[in-house]
Amino acid sequence: MSAIRLTQYSHGAGCGCKIAPDVLDGILAKAGPGASHSRLIVGNQGREDAAVYDLGDGRGMIATTDFFMPIVDDPFDFGRIAAINAISDVYAMGGKPVLALGILGWPLDKLGPEVAGDVVAGAQAVCRELGLALAGGHSIDAPEPIFGLAVNGLVDLTHLKLNKGAQVGDLLFLTKPLGVGMLTTAEKQGLLDVDHQGLARETMLKSNAIGMELATVKGVNAMTDVTGFGLAGHLAEVCATSGVAARVDFRRLPRLVEAEAYRRQGAVPGGTRRNREALGASLPAMDEAHWQWLCDPQTSGGLLLSVHPSWEDDVERIGRAHGIELVPFGEIISATSEVLIEVRG
Repeated sequence: MSAIRLTQYSHGAGCGCKIAPDVLDGILAKAGPGASHSRLIVGNQGREDAAVYDLGDGRGMIATTDFFMPIVDDPFDFGRIAAINAISDVYAMGGKPVLALGILGWPLDKLGPEVAGDVVAGAQAVCRELGLALAGGHSIDAPEPIFGLAVNGLVDLTHLKLNKGAQVGDLLFLTKPLGVGMLTTAEKQGLLDVDHQGLARETMLKSNAIGMELATVKGVNAMTDVTGFGLAGHLAEVCATSGVAARVDFRRLPRLVEAEAYRRQGAVPGGTRRNREALGASLPAMDEAHWQWLCDPQTSGGLLLSVHPSWEDDVERIGRAHGIELVPFGEIISATSEVLIEVRG
């Protein structure tokens, strides 16, 4: 384990650094819709996970980028987590990642180039494991450490999955438990018990490669990955773009239960409150524990699925094949008010 503590060199951490959804809306509104193209299937509308370009042969090219400040102290692990997180956008749309470029901002006056090299080595290890090429990139001297990837992937357009498409009656699944934001905040605050130090890291290091197989299931009507906006933020996007609402059973929500004790001690990321405020009336009033879990920003979080009930067995079977017990935690319901997410339990 490196003696370097990367999280001390940045004001934020992981996907919790993301600009709040309501602020992002203002930025994108000012920028406008951007240039259109006859082969651009998915652009910057609808808050999809990535852009998709029609290659004209039944396949689409997926293009995405994601980068952030350190979420863990170890440089090699930071590189691995940042890479897995960026690649996840391709999996979330049902694609196979094939090519990546690195994005590195580094405070050379504070952290030597050898530390940056460990970060890049971590990303390279992940790319080798997942079968894509890390082919270069771009770097700058920056006041805080930043790393991520720009990733291209390929997808059979018949298997392309979007945020939009959830239907009333669908069941909701999540492939990774929530609580990463709380655990990493507890570690930064010096609260984390030694027995819990690897929980968040191991969760973040699990890839979402299962998305390629889930995308072949016809009844998966919508799919996205859960990152900095928290489960509630990403579920609200699915609901808004699909013209529906969701009902969540809090008791069935996949959670890292160890994080609850730290939440009670105040280990709540700043991004959690920003996420709650951004959701406004789309998330009704509820007690503190409920909204803090629902709005906890995830780094390298799981895939959120909206699945027709007749395909539930297929999804659960694929989950078991990947060592994941998938259990529905909610359902899609008709939208009857500005509330997009009802919470029970």
